[in-house]
Amino acid sequence: MTNIEVTLDIARTLGLREEEFLQIKNILGKTPNYTEISIYSVMWSEHASYKNSIKWLKTLPRKGKQIMIEAGEENAGMVDIGENIACVFKIESHNHPSAIEPYQGAATGVGGINRDIFTMGARPIAQLNSLRFGDLNLERTKWLIKGVVKGIGNYGNAFGVPVVGGEVFFDESYNTNPLVNAMSVGLLKKGETISATAKGIGNPVYIVGSATGKDGIHGATFASADLHEDSADDIPSVQVGDPFAEKLLLEATLELAKSGAIVGMQDMGAAGIICSTSEMSARGNCGMKIDLDKVPLRQKNMEPFEILLSESQERMLIVVEKGKEEVVEQIFDKWDLNREIIGEVIEQDQLLFYKNSLLVADVPASTLVLGGGAPVYDREYTEPQYLKEIQKYDIKNIELPKNMVDVARFMLKRPNLVSKKWVIEQYDTMVRTDNISTNFEADAGIVNIKKTDKALALTTDCNSRYVYADPKKGTEIAVSEAARNIVCSGGEPLAITNCLNFGNPYNPEVYWQFVGAIQGMGNACLKFGTPVTGGNVSFYNQTQIAGVVEPIYPTPTIGMLGIINDKNHIMTLSFKNKGDMIFVIGENKEDISSSEYLVAYHKVKKSPAPYFDLDTEYKLQQIIKKLIKNNLIRSAHDVSDGGLFIALVESALANGFGFDITTDADIRTDAFLFGEAQSRVVVSVTPNKENQFIDFLIKQEFPFLALGHVTKGELRIDDVSYGFIEDIRKDFETVLEKMIES
Repeated sequence: MTNIEVTLDIARTLGLREEEFLQIKNILGKTPNYTEISIYSVMWSEHASYKNSIKWLKTLPRKGKQIMIEAGEENAGMVDIGENIACVFKIESHNHPSAIEPYQGAATGVGGINRDIFTMGARPIAQLNSLRFGDLNLERTKWLIKGVVKGIGNYGNAFGVPVVGGEVFFDESYNTNPLVNAMSVGLLKKGETISATAKGIGNPVYIVGSATGKDGIHGATFASADLHEDSADDIPSVQVGDPFAEKLLLEATLELAKSGAIVGMQDMGAAGIICSTSEMSARGNCGMKIDLDKVPLRQKNMEPFEILLSESQERMLIVVEKGKEEVVEQIFDKWDLNREIIGEVIEQDQLLFYKNSLLVADVPASTLVLGGGAPVYDREYTEPQYLKEIQKYDIKNIELPKNMVDVARFMLKRPNLVSKKWVIEQYDTMVRTDNISTNFEADAGIVNIKKTDKALALTTDCNSRYVYADPKKGTEIAVSEAARNIVCSGGEPLAITNCLNFGNPYNPEVYWQFVGAIQGMGNACLKFGTPVTGGNVSFYNQTQIAGVVEPIYPTPTIGMLGIINDKNHIMTLSFKNKGDMIFVIGENKEDISSSEYLVAYHKVKKSPAPYFDLDTEYKLQQIIKKLIKNNLIRSAHDVSDGGLFIALVESALANGFGFDITTDADIRTDAFLFGEAQSRVVVSVTPNKENQFIDFLIKQEFPFLALGHVTKGELRIDDVSYGFIEDIRKDFETVLEKMIES
């Protein structure tokens, strides 16, 4: 294919538009050859260039005193957490590969995000994930979740980093296009960061790690197009991971980082060699001369474009200080990894690729990256038609169930609300012994920072139903809930990374959702002082079957980092003692909008986002912080999916207690128990601190309500028994496994 004549039709098959093909011809001053057009097709894909999103991404708040590297400057964001320590973290998607081959798609997503962390010189210490699947009654959904969870577990466990948090959500909008968002977090000493920048004319360029094969070719292009009935034929676009090779690569690169030999380093993720060479060169205002014959291959007769675009895993590109080659080679020989000099840094803004001594591609490095020649679009957007149906919703038209015990039993079997124990048990949550608790014990995952009084608090959050109903408010809620989870765990929110999962950006209604989500994210991040450190955009999450295209629910997943400055103030969600008083802080509302209860029990899919006010949410979080600092509460758990009832059950289950509460006669019982109005936290208080607690809240002039008290094991609401906690546990912890394995 190297000698094939490139035409507009060929460019289109590679995902390029006519105007982009003409722009490439203008840049090169000629018609590109097949290798060159392949290079532009991946580097100008949405996945690599953000051409349809960057305009709005730039409006997000990205500065803060804690921010050490601004979004887009390096492979991941970096935050100052004190004690001369920096935290590096990022979340990314691997949706389309996981839809086609769930095990490898998810596994390589984990591997790729970990490399983003350790390529900066940080050792990964924690992983989180956010997963979305379709209707769990479908065999395909069961196949997808089994493969994805096994892929995440097997890769992460072998690599040796614990999973400390995450979320799993089911909705038919994800039936054939699951979302697999993986987050990795690492630590390093300040001043020891490795930059992803090439510089120094004549410095050698190494490729290190695994050999290069044909897996993942045009993977970035694959991620920048709609899934369709024949997407399974794109299986070469799915990479194959080897966690043991990645573990060796981690140790080798961290050892190399201390040698003083590295000038710059970048992992090879999407678009492989071409991405690493172009981005490193562009950052350093230089170019590279690369001999593709020197690249270690695991398959014969690979063409130049295949070598350049391969997304084979566990590889790095490293620019080394000339004269220190022996240092590099000794380290990689020690770890039994490939290390080959494949080229050198050159002064001019060109990437020169040779094969069999022939120049097979000659492209300006700066034209491949954002801010250089890559296109930037301003898409049109239109308010969706479905909003008209949402506006017709009226709670008065929803009949109040006669038997709330039956409703509660129904809710306790919903896949979105029950324990994710089946998932969690496939992950190693304790490897490295750094984590103090997972977000299955507290509202956030908590990771110890050894030799300090500090700990990290980590979470991933998004309710896509809320975003579908109101993108701006729904994303404000996503950021707020992430911050609320951090705060309820005893932490202070610091910064976010995001994974923006949407449908086709050329659909004006989808783009309207995207714009609204960005606006809501910006509002909330400014309010909580949590700048955006980076992340990724994943468009084209929809499936075309028999000519019908359906976008997924818009899902702007928020990964948030918080700091707990005093480990003595870590707060868990569990009730601690029989007789402790239970309160809800925040105002209960006559609101069941977009709740799991409304959707699942009443089958009403279109309703507004639940009640939410950003200023109220901010004040609530400041109050929770003070309550924890002053040791006035024993537990804290935010009210979110499933409402107050599910929050109470989760707090009771942890230590096997029950509760006895009274509802508010002024609010519909279903709204009180199952509504998802925001800005509420369930807390427990010892009797001897109850008066002090109440006095404090009265001074804050913030609404709260005494619900009842912790009991030995029975759940009672308004003097009616809702069962015993151990009986509830049997179903709550096994429902998901039974549905998946049935």
